[in-house]
Amino acid sequence: MDPEAWSDDLLSRIEDAGLNATVPPQQRWLDGWLVRYSPGQARRARCINAVAAGRLPLDQKLQLAATVYAAAGLPMVVRVTRFSQPAGLDAALAERGYSRSDDTWVMVLQNLPGATRSVPTPLPDGIRLATLAPLEFAQAVGALRSSPPAQRHAHGERLAHAPVLHQGCALVQADGTVLACGQFTCEAELVGLYDIVTAETARGRGLATRLCEHMLTSSANHGGKIVYLQVEGENHAARRIYTRLGFVNAYAYHYRQQP
Repeated sequence: MDPEAWSDDLLSRIEDAGLNATVPPQQRWLDGWLVRYSPGQARRARCINAVAAGRLPLDQKLQLAATVYAAAGLPMVVRVTRFSQPAGLDAALAERGYSRSDDTWVMVLQNLPGATRSVPTPLPDGIRLATLAPLEFAQAVGALRSSPPAQRHAHGERLAHAPVLHQGCALVQADGTVLACGQFTCEAELVGLYDIVTAETARGRGLATRLCEHMLTSSANHGGKIVYLQVEGENHAARRIYTRLGFVNAYAYHYRQQP
């Protein structure tokens, strides 16, 4: 399907599903903005998601939000999407000196049952697929990313208390070494893929592709029909993998950080 033909209704639902899949305990509403301040690594869990325009003047709202981030010891970052409110927010932040970073694509795969293999590509000898509980998954992906303990704890806390169920998956050697991991979440017919990471020593072997195939097949078996994921615009290797799996660019977002 041509991305230009996708309705804002569908993309808005995907945006909502992405917010639901990344809910941290540390969040509050501020005049139509969802202010998140998790100490974890995921930027979507420690930024402002400007969901609604609200009633307050922009500068007053930014000042109120700044006090939240100062108390949390975090930089104030605003996530800017095609749905951000009020209108013209991105330009207004740029005028105030907020720097732009982390251009990211939301990629979408339509018609999941028809796009995925009924039987995924077999795994290499000596490697098995394991399912991981939320806290176990947070430790596994944190180890692959060399994340500090505080970020691993925050990630596990977020997954364990999320309003939607997360299913962690890993490709594991016979000795228990995790070579690649990822997770998916289902909300109605929408499926989100998250935290797909391959160990540095295991890259170039097609493990990420095979892990994604298994997660897509499992998602289809659970009633999934449309899959989305987020990937940094400069992560060309990952984008090639997702393109081969049938994903296409749907919409972009970026961040603006307080000067």
